[in-house]
Amino acid sequence: MTRRITRRITRRITWGVLATAAGLRLALGHLPAIRPASLADHALCRDPATGLMRLVAAPGRQADVALLDDPSGEDAATLDFLETALGADQPFVGDQGHGRRAQDGTIRGAVTEGGEPEGLGLALLAELLAWRGHAPAESLARRRGSLAVAACSRLRATVSAPTSLRRRASRADTETAALRHPYAAFFAVEERDIAWRRFDGTLSKPVTRVVFVSGDAVTVLPWDRVRDRVLVVEQFRAGPLVRGDAQPWQIEAVAGRIDPGETPEAAARREALEEAGLQLRDLHLVARFYPSPGAVSEYLYSYVAEADLPDDAAGVFGLEEEAEDIRGHLLSVDHLLDLVASGEIENAPLILTALWLQRERQRQHAHSRDPAADLAG
Repeated sequence: MTRRITRRITRRITWGVLATAAGLRLALGHLPAIRPASLADHALCRDPATGLMRLVAAPGRQADVALLDDPSGEDAATLDFLETALGADQPFVGDQGHGRRAQDGTIRGAVTEGGEPEGLGLALLAELLAWRGHAPAESLARRRGSLAVAACSRLRATVSAPTSLRRRASRADTETAALRHPYAAFFAVEERDIAWRRFDGTLSKPVTRVVFVSGDAVTVLPWDRVRDRVLVVEQFRAGPLVRGDAQPWQIEAVAGRIDPGETPEAAARREALEEAGLQLRDLHLVARFYPSPGAVSEYLYSYVAEADLPDDAAGVFGLEEEAEDIRGHLLSVDHLLDLVASGEIENAPLILTALWLQRERQRQHAHSRDPAADLAG
């Protein structure tokens, strides 16, 4: 008697960056066979935490997804991990009529309706894969906003920077022998055993370095050119308190981190609205810099922005959900420079910005006193 064995084919649903060839290659190390499908009673919407597309229940709607036939155990485990870390409620797996069913069909436009921020999806996948084995997917899902910020920061860091004086580095010039994450919440701490190319051409012995990981951020100083005044903000800061500073309230420029998929310029405009209630006009880049590269990964974009600053422009602002209590101050540019000189302003980005404004203001005054320059303008 011949016994017939029927093999049930497991069909795996995936979406967003994990429904793209580049995303699957990065996640799985190879490209499995995929085909377009649609999932009833679901929709793709943008996750505010990451800026990427997320699959959510939506009765009566259909979501464009991708269908994988019979993924291997390791592939399935990787997809489970990544989908959970990206915020999915549960893996979407079915087999011959069981579980959620996807119907084969034609994708209308792109899988990620509305489009993903360029490169962000792949950068976030790389970030999550680096954490695999160090933290459970559920804890990464709670931190996915912060991880997306870190992923965007690493993406911006790949842009070539000037090397007219310093070493022009290649990947062979640094090696990471081990990576540990002793702390991870809104911010994180990375501990690495690293070696780097010495100036004599040899590779150093591995040494342990600890880095406080913080995403890229912006500072912006609103400046009223006509009234020759600026707006600064004052708020409590934990760093000075922990240091033992008797004056933990700091005078600063408007500042904040750059959200996933956001440009530094857009972040500056958003933060000015949130922290000072201001609409900015032209932005002038002061500098891009690491404030403390020996132990902190944070990278800052500092701006001066032209704005209208009447006498009632200063107030108390901030987002309640972020426990922000931020008071604005209107200062003449001369008063700002006096506070830098006295040491009452001891915030590095604001000091740098104030000195830039002092230089540019002097140039503009000299330009306006030059009749030839006026005629040329």
